[in-house]
Amino acid sequence: MRLVRYLGKDGPRSGLLEDGHVLDVSASLDAPDDTAALIDLVMGLSRSALDGTRVPLADVTLLAPLRPRKNVFAIGKNYLEHVRELPGADAKAEPPPAFPIVFSKPPTAVIGPGESIDTSNDPSSTTDYEGELAVVIGKNGKRIQPEDAMSHVFGYTIVNDVTARDLQKRHGQWLTGKAPDTFCPMGPCIVSTDEIGDVRQLAIRTSVNGEVRQRGSLADLIFDIPSLIATLSSVMTLESGDVIATGTPPGVGAGFDPPRYLRPGDVVEITIDPIGTLTNPVV
Repeated sequence: MRLVRYLGKDGPRSGLLEDGHVLDVSASLDAPDDTAALIDLVMGLSRSALDGTRVPLADVTLLAPLRPRKNVFAIGKNYLEHVRELPGADAKAEPPPAFPIVFSKPPTAVIGPGESIDTSNDPSSTTDYEGELAVVIGKNGKRIQPEDAMSHVFGYTIVNDVTARDLQKRHGQWLTGKAPDTFCPMGPCIVSTDEIGDVRQLAIRTSVNGEVRQRGSLADLIFDIPSLIATLSSVMTLESGDVIATGTPPGVGAGFDPPRYLRPGDVVEITIDPIGTLTNPVV
């Protein structure tokens, strides 16, 4: 299944993306755009159990596929080559983190495909991109063991962990640099695990103005998805609809000399097949 939110005539609605159409299933939900409730509904159901109105995809505007109920969880420095590209790091010998580095991004940062990353929310003018695979939880759990973790995953989407680099460094704790409005593009859809197969086979590619900046494989994660789920759930309950951004591969703007930060007029594209491409202009 491919879950989406889209802008209907009477506001945001939830549906399934298939064959160039959106199947509007929002009539089955208490709130028409509650994708987390839709995940609860479809967990364990076959596609044939769902019905609704079909709307041509060309006639709708896709929104972020999920309106998070709480902060997006995110993981820092989860690719070794990214760890070693950052300013001040030893390019050959910088060690990986001993434990996952966890921070979060508020729901107010989330935007959808085609929406603009607003650099005016970054007074330091050091806005950077970070293409990432994001895990969407489908089943509640606490103290989940790594061997059971994947049974709690509904599917995957793409997140751009946009970052104000100077704010990130200035405040010590990363939230201020990660939290500005529009700094969490997400989409274009959530693809269920049955359509993905082995997630470690997925590859990430990030382009700015058509120039490929980042290439990475999920096989290169320092802390894999079961480890991340186990770590987070060891101290808190993970709930359906929770989002975990798994970290970014090398090639971020801060890793260049001089840095190549985003500027108004840029366009960022992040592709993970078979999820698709998340495209956002910069203003």
